[in-house]
Amino acid sequence: MENKAYYFYVLYCADNTFYGGYSDDVIRRFATHEAGLGAKYTRVKKRHPLHLIYSQRFGSKSEAMKAEYQFKHQTRSKKEQFLAAHQINWQKLMIK
Repeated sequence: MENKAYYFYVLYCADNTFYGGYSDDVIRRFATHEAGLGAKYTRVKKRHPLHLIYSQRFGSKSEAMKAEYQFKHQTRSKKEQFLAAHQINWQKLMIK
């Protein structure tokens, strides 16, 4: 039997911030964030609309949680470097 997959994901928020999280179902979790029922951080209306810009599959919940922790504890510059290293062009979503 295959192990259950878990994902680390990154949202780009309308206030030009990033939110990192983990889930066993990224699409369902994103819908929860969009509905204003997710994390306290993404419930704030000024952060909407949200954009799912990155996700990575892991073989365990622990690995996904570690990836989330590492991302959340980086500086803004390091988060941008991480996204650039994964060819994520979040700048095209910026509200001028």
